[in-house]
Amino acid sequence: MSVTIPTTPFNDQKPGTSGLRKKVPVFTQPRYAENFIQAIFDSIGDFKGKTLVIGGDGRYLNREVIQTTIKMAAANGFGKVMVGQGGILSTPAASNMIRKYQAFGGIILSASHNPGGPNEDFGIKYNTANGGPAPEKITDAIYERTKLIDRYRISEADDVSLDAIGTSKVDDMEVEVFDPVADYAELMEQLFDFDAIRSHIASGFRISFDAMSAVTGPYAKEILENRLGAPEGSVLNFAPLEDFGGHHPDPNLVHAKALYDAVMSDGGPDFGAASDGDGDRNMVVGHGVFITPSDSLAILAANAHLAPAYKGGLAGIARSMPTSQAADRVAEKLGIDCYETPTGWKFFGNL
Repeated sequence: MSVTIPTTPFNDQKPGTSGLRKKVPVFTQPRYAENFIQAIFDSIGDFKGKTLVIGGDGRYLNREVIQTTIKMAAANGFGKVMVGQGGILSTPAASNMIRKYQAFGGIILSASHNPGGPNEDFGIKYNTANGGPAPEKITDAIYERTKLIDRYRISEADDVSLDAIGTSKVDDMEVEVFDPVADYAELMEQLFDFDAIRSHIASGFRISFDAMSAVTGPYAKEILENRLGAPEGSVLNFAPLEDFGGHHPDPNLVHAKALYDAVMSDGGPDFGAASDGDGDRNMVVGHGVFITPSDSLAILAANAHLAPAYKGGLAGIARSMPTSQAADRVAEKLGIDCYETPTGWKFFGNL
């Protein structure tokens, strides 16, 4: 049964470039998460009977807020929620699920590359039906609603089991707990030439991937080791932990130094990579070669036609303002559009 709970606004719920991020003690205040989630629902239009995708990066408070979100989605009239097993779902995988299953949108619980733990960071962000982050017109509407909110709706149902794949009900709403890796791995097989990569690894090409005890560990184990044949142990720190094992899950030369040192060492792996808390930022290194993120974009653009999904070429590329203009030079040579955006994923979504 659903109930309506009176509430009063908090004055600090303005979303940033990627949702609302605060320390865990802020989010654990009574009504704090509920207010923001209700403000999202009040601002996004007619979703009655439609599907919402839910997941997070596994950080501290992830499971609790997922349960709250499920119950509030039921009380507000969604017809179905799809939630990653164990509450796990990387940001790119969430985007894929929203688009593949034609969901109304998705709520992703993450503070990206920020540390996790009882006194560290937590976040809530909303992605629209195109799989991308909510544009400013929606985040502005959400913020305006947070300043006026006076009630939220929530089901009094029991918690859902997040660890068993299958379907259940919360009031009249269907809840599907799905394998968070399978659809994303399938997408990667469509985008890239797995046979060529598998052969390259089988020929002795050595890789090392550091998931930094964050969300991409299960994806990397399945894709790199199980599907592409990298030896067991190629994926490091693959179990998502609530505090990221004490790591700061920001893949750079400071926080992924052990990986960098290994790839740069004599006899080290040929290729190394690390990803952040929710899987939408990475560091790439080659044996004896550091590749800047700016160069990664330029290299991807220049070689995209080699991937099966992009044999016809790209329509265009985009970079944020602080990113170097290496990508611009590639776009110019390829004769495709190149866009510059402010910093923040939501600005790419506008494209």
